[in-house]
Amino acid sequence: MKRMFLFLATNMAIVLVLSVTMRLLGVEPYLNENGLNLGALLIFAAVMGFGGSLISLALSKWMAKKSVGAQVITDPRSAEELWLVQTVARQAQAAGIKMPEVAIWDSPEVNAFATGMNKNAALVAVSTGLLRGMTKQEAEAVMAHEISHVANGDMVTLALIQGVVNTFVMFFSRVIGHLVDKIVFKTERGTGPAFFVTMIVAELILGVLASIIVMWFSRQREFRADAGGATLAGRQNMIAALQRLQQAHTPPLPEKMAAFGISGGGGGGFKRLFMTHPPLEERIAALKQANG
Repeated sequence: MKRMFLFLATNMAIVLVLSVTMRLLGVEPYLNENGLNLGALLIFAAVMGFGGSLISLALSKWMAKKSVGAQVITDPRSAEELWLVQTVARQAQAAGIKMPEVAIWDSPEVNAFATGMNKNAALVAVSTGLLRGMTKQEAEAVMAHEISHVANGDMVTLALIQGVVNTFVMFFSRVIGHLVDKIVFKTERGTGPAFFVTMIVAELILGVLASIIVMWFSRQREFRADAGGATLAGRQNMIAALQRLQQAHTPPLPEKMAAFGISGGGGGGFKRLFMTHPPLEERIAALKQANG
C-alpha cells in the first residue's frame, strides 16, 4: 500500500511540475481549430517524455529508500556495516567515482541495487538477506556489480533512452490519431472522437514497442556490469555470486527499481523481450567465456 501511494503521489507531482513548466515556456496547445500544430506537439512530447524520465531519476534515491525502507549507513554500528562501507569505498575509488551512499534494507530476499542522478551522487543498497545468504566474496562481487552500474553511468543513460522513446511515442501516436481522424473519418473541422481513440490505441502499441527497446538496453547493461564486477572483485567471485542468486530464486524489486537490481525475473519466448535482466545462466556463461 505504501509503495502504491508513493508511486501515485510521485507521478501526480511529476505531471503537475511538467504542466506548470509548459505553461511557463508558453507552449501553445498542439490541437487547435486548424488541426495539429507539429511544432507545439514536438515541444509537448519532449517536455513530457524527457521531463518525466529525468524527474523520476532525480527522485530515484529518495523513492528507493522509501520503497524498501533502506537505511543509509552514516555511522557504522557493527563490524558488518563497517565492512560494507569500506568495501564500497574501496571499489568506488578503483572505479574512479565518488563514494556513494551505502544503505541496508531489512528483507529475507537476496538482492541489491544502485541508483542516483549521477555517478558521483549515487546510492548502493543491499538487503540483509544478501549479507546473510552470501559469503563475503560473493557479496563483494554483487556490490562491485552495482558500483560498475554507477561508474558506467547506466542510470542516466537509461533515463535518457526512456526519454527519447517516450517522446517518439507521444509524438507519433498523436500524429497517427490526427491522420486517421482526417483521412479515414473525414473530420473537417476541429477534432473528432476518432483522434482520441486512435491516439490511445497507437500510444499503447508504440509504448509496447518502445519498452522492447528499453529492456534490450537494460539487458546489455547487465553484461557490462557483470564484466565490471569481475574486474573489481574477481571473475570467479562474480560467477559464484550469480550462481548463488540462481539458488536463491530472488523475487523482483519494485517496478521503478527493477532495472537497477542485481537480478530480475526469468522468462522465455515473447516474455524475454520485456525482461530487465538476461537469464542468470546466460550471464554466467558470458563470464566463463570471457575467462576462457
